[in-house]
Amino acid sequence: MLRAAGWWFALLPLPVAQRVGAWVAVLGSVFMPARRTMVTRHAARLGIPADRRRGAVRSVFAGYGRYWAEAFWVRPRRRRQIEETTVVTGLDRIRAAQAEGRGMIFALPHLGNWEFAGPIADQLQMELVAVAENLDNRHIRDWFVRLRRSMGIGIVLATGQAQVMRELEAVLGRNGGVALVCDRDIKGRGVEVEFFGERTTLPAGPVALALRTGAALFPVGAYFDEGAGHHVVVRPALILSRSEDRAEDLRRGAQQLARELEELIRQAPEQWHLLQPNWPSDRLAV
Repeated sequence: MLRAAGWWFALLPLPVAQRVGAWVAVLGSVFMPARRTMVTRHAARLGIPADRRRGAVRSVFAGYGRYWAEAFWVRPRRRRQIEETTVVTGLDRIRAAQAEGRGMIFALPHLGNWEFAGPIADQLQMELVAVAENLDNRHIRDWFVRLRRSMGIGIVLATGQAQVMRELEAVLGRNGGVALVCDRDIKGRGVEVEFFGERTTLPAGPVALALRTGAALFPVGAYFDEGAGHHVVVRPALILSRSEDRAEDLRRGAQQLARELEELIRQAPEQWHLLQPNWPSDRLAV
């Protein structure tokens, strides 16, 4: 099915593929009441007024459909086209970190098409890797690996925490970049933070890796731009406290990062594709 969708969407011009993907997702959301409920709850947390939430939910599903359409459409030969239609704000911050030789960690929420930030690494001649969930379905897992590699992103499969950390540390040691999507704690073993006014947990990885290696930790948002383009925003690197109490350093850093993610998401709440429970109260509501 993934191959068939990839073949079909690849035949379309990108703007057409994006519109088709958006339309299919909005139509399909009719048959996903639980997902619509979660998106509505998240919209309320972001402060979207009740009379606008229905439209906001529709926009979230449309954006999610666009994300998948772009994923099906992309091919290695099209990376140049993606670069030419992607605007980056804050690229100088990455260049400065590169010059320092510290290595770079990019912490992203599920905004817009976070995969489309990958080709920027080509402009910087930077090795870039991401951690991919080791899905039980081998076909879907391999498809995602191929997708990210086609975008110039190397993949480290989440097969074990110690092994993953060693591989990521090696990349940072080569002054490379590590991209981590971190606004959802899938395994439930993250750090407790306040996120949009309610306590939950977020993955510890980005802050733990920065504290351990001294790499620069940049919050990054990748947004859908007007037309077929994209806009990537690189926020200033976090200033993390380092003391003898590493647990407290991790907690403080995770809370700092949560605040940055909130700011990035508030810039385009209708592009935040979080369709799953993410707070304890969400799990009670389903």
